[in-house]
Amino acid sequence: MAERIPRVPVREQDPVKRAANFEEVCYGYDAEEALKEASRCLNCKVPRCMGACPVHVNIPAFISHVAKGDFAGAAEVISHDSSLPSVCGRVCPQESQCEGSCVLGIKSEPVAIGKLERFVGDWAIEHAGEGDAPAVERNGHKVAVIGSGPSGLACASDLARMGYEVKIFEALHKVGGVLVYGIPEFRLPKDRIVAKEVESVKRLGVDIETDVIIGHTMTVDDLLDKEGYDAVFVGSGAGLPRFMGIEGENLNGVFSANEFLTRANLMHAYDEEFDTPIYTGRKVVVVGGGNVAMDAVRTAKRLGAEAVIVYRRSEAELPARKEEVHHAKEEGIEFRMLTNPVRVAGDEKGWVTGIECVEMELGEPDESGRRRPVEKAGSNFTIDCDVVVMALGTSPNPLIKSTTKGLDTNRKGCIVADEEGHTSREGVFAGGDAVTGAATVILAMGAGRRAAKAIDEYIKAKN
Repeated sequence: MAERIPRVPVREQDPVKRAANFEEVCYGYDAEEALKEASRCLNCKVPRCMGACPVHVNIPAFISHVAKGDFAGAAEVISHDSSLPSVCGRVCPQESQCEGSCVLGIKSEPVAIGKLERFVGDWAIEHAGEGDAPAVERNGHKVAVIGSGPSGLACASDLARMGYEVKIFEALHKVGGVLVYGIPEFRLPKDRIVAKEVESVKRLGVDIETDVIIGHTMTVDDLLDKEGYDAVFVGSGAGLPRFMGIEGENLNGVFSANEFLTRANLMHAYDEEFDTPIYTGRKVVVVGGGNVAMDAVRTAKRLGAEAVIVYRRSEAELPARKEEVHHAKEEGIEFRMLTNPVRVAGDEKGWVTGIECVEMELGEPDESGRRRPVEKAGSNFTIDCDVVVMALGTSPNPLIKSTTKGLDTNRKGCIVADEEGHTSREGVFAGGDAVTGAATVILAMGAGRRAAKAIDEYIKAKN
């Protein structure tokens, strides 16, 4: 009978209205909707959804609690494996992970696992003050965590629960890493969700110090040798933007998606109460096809510009989440597929006037499994615009590597670490985007949790 119940739709803000504001697009489930959607779960004996979750949340168990109206029980189940349910429920690519493996999805629509996780996470935030944080006896050992993004928060949370004295060092003035500077308000509310998730980490006894740049303010060796930390976890993310290396990229009006989104998100450029400059001009072209590109182009639209995505492959190859592409189209974003920039054009004063592109066609698959784009000879054309945003991926900032002797990195500048987070330096662990390059929140979180376990084993073996 469960498979006959249609998937409960999620209420969303009207596309025309939301394209002009930064309020959250998706409203999520209320309790009645969550109960109904949870009742669709078949509670499979072999839950494929769990296997497809990077941190292996016990999905059937938490959904079973939701179906009974036991939201506290559901939150307890999730907490064993996920430190940030409200965040993951909003931004994880469920369609290619848990929901993509749901048995119901074979013949109908999968259970809305992400939306149910979001509901439970939000419920837990609303009821966070109803009980004291669990008392944990400290074991006398200290661990430093570099970066307060998903991997750092997850690692710190687990270590604090194990009894370690944990301090997070954050380079920026706000805590949350990519959650605060990268993901827009309309996808992930900062005060209502991110700040509350951070508070739950602090309630575990984790200390957080902002405006500390490891590699500049102090080094990894300082933490180990002078500050008395038994181990260090590097979760500093991947904040170094990539560019195409084409003519005109140094013109005024060319931004990396990192800078563009940081000004809008972390520095509130969209809010009239904040005096943060951000330039969108009349028309913005965003180069790229991932989630960051969607975030940038939808932000530009909300800031009043005509906004266009330029991507060198077809829509079938877009790496962005289908939900984000769907929302972008609803909001009036123009998509120019099979189009690749070759030059940014500018005027005599050094400002962008357009972007010259060529048409592409798809050839044989490359190492990523996607069909390789091939340029059509003589197909050059120009798109008039004032601003170009390059959303081509990121790599880790080289600062920590350059100031930490013996810390191995690969050719992309990523820290070399094994599955448990061990690096080439004893006592130094790493995970998340600093190791993999730009990836997803849930993968970074999973890396942080595995590293916490490895750090615990390392310190116990030494003492």
